[in-house]
Amino acid sequence: MGWFSSGRDRHLAASKYAGRESASDQAARQRRASHRRSGARDAARAGQAWEDRDRAQDRKGRWYRPAR
Repeated sequence: MGWFSSGRDRHLAASKYAGRESASDQAARQRRASHRRSGARDAARAGQAWEDRDRAQDRKGRWYRPAR
């Protein structure tokens, strides 16, 4: 897993680097933040793609003739 897989960085952060965030905690925080950003971006893109397809279908016409 890496140099700090045993939790040693958390111990150093608590003792030698008191008041600073450990490398593992920082990586986890950044991973969570990235997940939130990318999730919102992906949802916005999917919604826009759906809207574009829907509008293109309206411009092209339906496969059936609506009742009058």
